[in-house]
Amino acid sequence: MQTPPANAATLRIEETADQCRLTVGGRWDHAAERPQWKPAKGATLRRVEIVVTELERWDGSLVLFLGEVRRLCERRHWALAVQGLPAGIPPALVRPQRGPAGTGGGWTWFAEVGVAARKFVDDALDYARFVGNCTIGFAHLLRKPGSFRWGDCLIQMQQCGAQGLPIVGLISFLVGVIMAYQSAVLLRQFGADIYVADLIGLGVVREMGPMMAAVVLAGRTGAAFAAEIGNMKANEEIDALETLGLNPVQFLVLPRLVALQLMMPLLTLYANALGVLGGMLIAWGLLDLPPITYWIETKSILDLSDLASGLIKSMAFGGLIGFAGCLRGMQADRSAAGVGKAATSAVVTAILCIILADAVFAVIFNILGF
Repeated sequence: MQTPPANAATLRIEETADQCRLTVGGRWDHAAERPQWKPAKGATLRRVEIVVTELERWDGSLVLFLGEVRRLCERRHWALAVQGLPAGIPPALVRPQRGPAGTGGGWTWFAEVGVAARKFVDDALDYARFVGNCTIGFAHLLRKPGSFRWGDCLIQMQQCGAQGLPIVGLISFLVGVIMAYQSAVLLRQFGADIYVADLIGLGVVREMGPMMAAVVLAGRTGAAFAAEIGNMKANEEIDALETLGLNPVQFLVLPRLVALQLMMPLLTLYANALGVLGGMLIAWGLLDLPPITYWIETKSILDLSDLASGLIKSMAFGGLIGFAGCLRGMQADRSAAGVGKAATSAVVTAILCIILADAVFAVIFNILGF
């Protein structure tokens, strides 16, 4: 070991098979280079001991060194002991946050599993409680429709329905164009140009129309619901409603759920029409297929069961979007950051639920021959 300069920080390392002793002394100063301790990667230590002796002065450089040693011991599950710690350094700085190997640290994974399981149970209880409150609210609506807030419901229907027509129409039209173009390139090779109408009609009416309308509303309306209700929670407006004896679910959540479930079938019909129109334009321009021929072929391939399957899906999707948005809003933290996280989580949750529900519907409709 090289002899350090006078008045410099000193670090003497004494290492055995399973123990390492670090003797710290001298003058620890930010302006000077401080010693480093880098044990070998394959070291099999069980205990690290730091002894502070003959310390002339110290500043933040000693604190940084002790923190680095503590974090290293935590990562490798080594026991850490300190002797002669200066009065100005809190003992918590060098106290490992997790137990070392042989003293319970190997069971930290079990604790993490327990925490994750507890969080899962709490989330499941929140979901069940929210579903129960919404079910009670719907039962109250059927029993006493006059007490329902129809004015708020109409406002929400305008916001999630009429004001969403432009973006839903644009997305659906472009989806129809893309599907028609891709299928036309393939079917033209076999002389089956007319079947572009069949593919677009079935694909849009049964799947892409309800799906694209739901995804657009999940990003537009679901996030808006979460942000509105989360902001109300941050401003303690929901607490005020509870103080006045009003149920927040019936007052805030139910009008939004009803509005979405009523508007989603109408938006789906609108999306279907725009998707078929986009496919018709591509077939006319790319395949020279007259619009009347395209329309007759589309009518021949579609029946009421295809249209009904899409509308049933759309109502379910609307309920899931409203449920996810309102639930994340009610769970939001009372801060601006919490409102933003709630909006993001609402979009992710809604899209995930939409895809899962669509898969379930596909299996059910296949079993029923629908």
